[in-house]
Amino acid sequence: MVVPLNTWVLISNFKLAYNLLRRPDGTFNRHLAEFLDRKVPANANAVDGVFSFDVIIDRGTSLLSRIYRQADAQESQPNIVDLEKPINLDVVPVIIFFHGGSFAHSSANSAIYDTLCRRLVGLCKAVVVSVNYRRAPENRYPCAYDDGWTALKWVNSRAWLQSEKDSQVHIYLAGDSSGGNIVHHVASRAVESGIDVLGNILLNPMFGGKERTESEKRLDGKYFVTVQDRDWYWRAFLPDGEDRDHPACNPFGPKGKSLEGMKFPKSLVVVAGLDLVQDWQLAYAEGLKKAGQDVKLLYLEQATIGFYLLPNNNHFHTVMNEISEFVSPNCYVSTFCFIDHTLLRSATLKVWFFKFPKHLDSVIGCRRVTVFWTEDQVLYCYDVRITSYLDNVPIQMTQACGRPAAPSVLFLEDTLQGTVNPNVIV
Repeated sequence: MVVPLNTWVLISNFKLAYNLLRRPDGTFNRHLAEFLDRKVPANANAVDGVFSFDVIIDRGTSLLSRIYRQADAQESQPNIVDLEKPINLDVVPVIIFFHGGSFAHSSANSAIYDTLCRRLVGLCKAVVVSVNYRRAPENRYPCAYDDGWTALKWVNSRAWLQSEKDSQVHIYLAGDSSGGNIVHHVASRAVESGIDVLGNILLNPMFGGKERTESEKRLDGKYFVTVQDRDWYWRAFLPDGEDRDHPACNPFGPKGKSLEGMKFPKSLVVVAGLDLVQDWQLAYAEGLKKAGQDVKLLYLEQATIGFYLLPNNNHFHTVMNEISEFVSPNCYVSTFCFIDHTLLRSATLKVWFFKFPKHLDSVIGCRRVTVFWTEDQVLYCYDVRITSYLDNVPIQMTQACGRPAAPSVLFLEDTLQGTVNPNVIV
């Protein structure tokens, strides 16, 4: 397995920082953690069609959330009034997102999660509420769950988040690592309280147990994480004196609670095959299945932790496709690879995608474009440069539709003579 270089650098930097921050006595260097975590402010000026604001949703705990919305094309600069402007579309999903970091690291304003949330807005045509939950070890179990629950109740009570179709808030929960763990426990509270959550998205969720599994033994110390690292975070988060079979860590373990007979939200569980806790993630998906719940498991054998943070690998595009379909099942996804000076056109949607990389000696440049679209519009587009080091071997155009293509949409290829249409929509 070859990990993309920038992914390797990103996760390796995290690992180095994390090792500096954890202390053997169970304490944590929070001041250094805040210094090392690259943060970005909320952006009232729309970037790629998305603007954001920070909002305190619970003054008692100073719980902050960052809210992302699509900018109105007619507004030159959104303001706080625009943030709470009622949704006037038929159905708009509201994704409550919980960042990762093993309950101790990162925040809602960490740059990597700000970028991911902006992608989710464009991908799903959603409002995203990223929760800045309290972190361990200063705030142990159940503080993160309490904050997630507070955020869910707040979102559910906002009239301006209701969709026009039925005056309901169409809520999805999403998170990675510890955030995926929080998703499960907040959804469990929602089921018991009667708040309707439409779906859960768990990216490499952080689960565990007292027993050492095969994957923990096999991958210990490989691909960025050790078993000892994971144990430290569980000791920092769980109540004093509890082991890893506590329901927070092992929800379907000997101390856990069955979901059989409960109306639990449908779940998308994404598992990386090079994550050492994958056995616990697979056990979680199996636990949902045994309880008769609707669960889709996406197992990516050659993926590492954090692969969904950078659009530099096929796994990234695969999981984005799945999230798009999970939240917007009427969305089609098509992926195209094409060589230099080839144009891709949607005859129905009147949207053109061009690429103009140059041949560099024996290096043939090409691009892969992933398009998310409905019958009416293109929702989102990823345009990723691929370089193939093949001597004088042409790269053929291929089309692979991840989802059934609507018959009304026709994609055509043609040849350009190096000219650019100034009226093109990209």
